[in-house]
This record gives sequence, structure tokens and C-alpha cells, in this order.
Amino acid sequence: MSFSGNVKEELSRQLSAARHCQIAEIAAIISMCGAVCIDVRGRYSLKIHTENLAVARKCFTLLKKTFNIRTDIAVRTNRAKGSVVYYVIVKNHEEAIRILQAVKLIDRHGEVMEELSVVRNLVIQQSCCKRAFLRGAFLAAGSMSDPQKSYHFEIVCEAEPKAVQIQKIMQSFRLDAKIVLRKRSYVVYLKEGAQIVDALNVMEAHLALMELENIRILKDMRNTVNRKVNCETANINKTVSAAVKQMEDIKFIQETTGLEKLPDGLKDMALTRLTYPEATLKELGSLLNPPVGKSGVNHRLRKLSEMAEELRAKQGGAI
Repeated sequence: MSFSGNVKEELSRQLSAARHCQIAEIAAIISMCGAVCIDVRGRYSLKIHTENLAVARKCFTLLKKTFNIRTDIAVRTNRAKGSVVYYVIVKNHEEAIRILQAVKLIDRHGEVMEELSVVRNLVIQQSCCKRAFLRGAFLAAGSMSDPQKSYHFEIVCEAEPKAVQIQKIMQSFRLDAKIVLRKRSYVVYLKEGAQIVDALNVMEAHLALMELENIRILKDMRNTVNRKVNCETANINKTVSAAVKQMEDIKFIQETTGLEKLPDGLKDMALTRLTYPEATLKELGSLLNPPVGKSGVNHRLRKLSEMAEELRAKQGGAI
């Protein structure tokens, strides 16, 4: 099962103790993946569809526990797409009306809110109900990428007002949710690992939260180690390149004018570098007599390099 599937499996087992929170979660599920059907006699029925068995099971449990309503379950298989859709159906008119009134998706005149909009809905005023609502919205229309590969959390909405409402609820928990239009859907998303951890905490998916945190820690450790290795490798390459250049300059001086004509300090420095081509500046300084610090070694090697460049220039002019 995918990481997203594991999160939904965990959330499907999470059942709020308070009835008002149960109603808020049902409101989100119906709004995101529900449909109200009205027959020719004006009688209502309610249908909730999902491709996730855990979500269907959660809908069935919530409706049973909150309203003591027995629902019908239907399964449809799309062989062309290789997918299965689960339907949780409330056929009884009075029971459907009772649910819609409780979740405030129908007004006192019996009119269903346009696109089952939950905007300005009174069932999500309290913080605990907002948590339940986000849990229901994610169960119905959310997904997450595999955190081993990337960090991405999203809830797909059919209408912009729904997306804006979910964004505002997430922002009330200090989650920096953004909205993007993808084809004909409005997607509320998070991209930062720390923000997604907070979102899982808000929805009370604590097992998934711990798994994600462990993955984040391991990835951060790998990135830190890689940065250090890359930095050290770059420093080694820089040191080796500098040493190779120093050797070339000293050998050029040796072949043209000879090292014997150099001042004693530069001569000792040149001979020591030729003898110990892989030594660091600090090691070279300790090998000199008397010993010299890194800045002194660097100064002498730079003087040798300048002398070599002057000789090359004269040689080029003579040609």
C-alpha cells in the first residue's frame, strides 16, 4: 500500500468521540464526494462514492454511529480502467433529509446548497470540528506523495469556494496552504515536509506522522553527510590542484635558472615541496628548518609561482 493509502487507512480508524465532530467529518465527505438525488416525486436519497475501501468503511461507520442509519453498499468495477468504485447509499427520504439538515447542506426550505457547498457552514466553528472536517476532506479527495521521493500533500476540489474554505481552515492551524488550478479542479496543497507533518498532526494521523518524521530525519542526515563529503572533496581537489601547479612552477624554475640561485628560504621551500608533493601547507611548514606557519608557507609558494610566471613571460618574449 502507498504512503497515502496508509494515511487514509489510519484516518479511517480514527473516530471522534463528540457527535458535532462526527457531523463535521461527514459534512466534508459528502461535500467532496457525495451526491444528492431527487426523484420525480421530490423524494431525496444520498450517495457517497469513493475508490478507497477504507473511506467507504468510514462513511458506513460514521452514518451508523452518528445517525443510527443503516446504509446500502454497492460496488462497481470499471474493467477498462481496472478500478473499483464503492457507493454508500442512503435510500430513505426521511433519513437522507435528516443527514443533510444535520450537516447544514440543505436549507429550511429543502433546497440543497449549490455544489454541496459547505462555505459559511456552522458545523465547523470549533477547532476540534475543523480538524475532523480536514480529516474528512482528505479521506474523500486527498492524497500524498511518497515522502522517500518528494513532499507533496493535496486535496482536490471541484469548486473554488470549497478550495478557499479548506485553505482558510488549514491556515487557521498555521499551515501555509496554496491553491492551484489543475485542469478543471482546484487543488489545495502543501510542499514542505514540516508543514505536511503539521497537517498530519492536525488530522490526528499520528502513526503516519512518526513515519514521515523518521523519513525526514534520515533524508536530512543523508543530505548533511553528502554536503560535507562534497565540501571536503572540493577542498581536496582544490588542494591537489594547487599542489600540482606549485610543482609545475618549481620544476620550471629548476629547468630554466636552477634552484641554486634562489634565496635560502625559497630554495628550502621549493626542495621541500618537491620532496613532499602531497603534504599540506601546515605539514610543509613543520618540515622546514626553522618551522614556518601556514601563511609563511603560502607566501613563499606564491613568490615561487610569481617567479615562474615572470620566467615564462620572458621566455615567451625571447621567442
